[in-house]
Amino acid sequence: MNLHEYQGKETLKSFGVRIQEGIVADTPEEAVEAAKKLTEQTGTSWWVVKAQIHAGGRGKGGGVKLAKNLDEVKAITDKMLGMQLITHQTGPEGKKVRKVLVAQDVYYPGETETSEYYMSVLLNRATGRNIIMYSTEGGMDIETVADKTPHLIFKEEVDPKVGLLPFQARKIAFDLGLSGLAFKEMTKFVSALYTAYVSIDASMFEINPVLKTSDNKILAVDSKVNLDDNALYRQKDLEAMRDFAEEDAAEVEAQKYNLNFIKLDGNVGCMVNGAGLAMATMDIIKQSGGSPANFLDVGGTANAETVEAGFRLILQEPGIKAILLNIFGGIVRCDRVAQGVVDAYKSIGDIKIPVIVRLQGTNAVEGKELIDGSGLKVHSAITLQEAADLVKELV
Repeated sequence: MNLHEYQGKETLKSFGVRIQEGIVADTPEEAVEAAKKLTEQTGTSWWVVKAQIHAGGRGKGGGVKLAKNLDEVKAITDKMLGMQLITHQTGPEGKKVRKVLVAQDVYYPGETETSEYYMSVLLNRATGRNIIMYSTEGGMDIETVADKTPHLIFKEEVDPKVGLLPFQARKIAFDLGLSGLAFKEMTKFVSALYTAYVSIDASMFEINPVLKTSDNKILAVDSKVNLDDNALYRQKDLEAMRDFAEEDAAEVEAQKYNLNFIKLDGNVGCMVNGAGLAMATMDIIKQSGGSPANFLDVGGTANAETVEAGFRLILQEPGIKAILLNIFGGIVRCDRVAQGVVDAYKSIGDIKIPVIVRLQGTNAVEGKELIDGSGLKVHSAITLQEAADLVKELV
């Protein structure tokens, strides 16, 4: 689950991380009131208007603008709200801007002694340890830094048994070339950031840039916060921040039925039980000349209802030329899946595209009998290769 910038910043602030203050707004009038309130709170005379979408690269796409007076705040917000913001992370279709964050200008007018840094916290799956990745090249795409100047990226691994130790926070500040008050402020910033990361069950923090102001304050100017979905049951306050409008509608619908669904761009819909079998099925579809239209794992608790829901999700997508149902009956019973196929046909109506069904394992014979006796126009396969050959023939 992703948080918007304004949500991530408020969460970080609650753990003592210094942030660029801001107020979220839904209308140009609210943005003007937010700007006035920020001036009262922080003394800022300029404001930064930021589009709130779940994607990076907003500045390059026109989603971050500086306003030097209240009229500009209103005009920029009016133009920004409702726009389809396209960045390198949204794809060509972009994302609709529904909210903006009006933030204080932390780059003090006339001051030049500021520095921008990059910092992220995530899990290194190879070592089973959390890692803090940081660089002096803040404000840039970290991929560009890694490609052109990899020596400017530093990493500090943290043993989860003992947490971030004081010397590690000091080492990070030292590697960033800081001294004096800025050094002390950075060590506090890093320690608070790591505490927040662990406490909210995050899967990734990315702060780009972390800013050193001309008066040596260290603060988060941006924030990208990803939460571990598996831990949301103990993070109810954060789960309530979820913005379904930012997520794919089909994937949201799939979660209601405990389906693991990811939309792709192909022409063959897939419904499989088990992630490994799903990957193998997608591979063989590709090798047979087709292209997977989705990843859909119905899991080990599949029943008629979930199979029908899966069919509906697949059929929503344009360009689908066939559906391949590949079920291995280990935990799940094949006859239950077969009943779901029959129910889906009856409920949805006449499905125009060919459906290929491969059932193997527990109650596979009973499942095949259910489908054969239903009168449905379903293509049966015994082996995975037979299923692949049918894909090649029908698509």
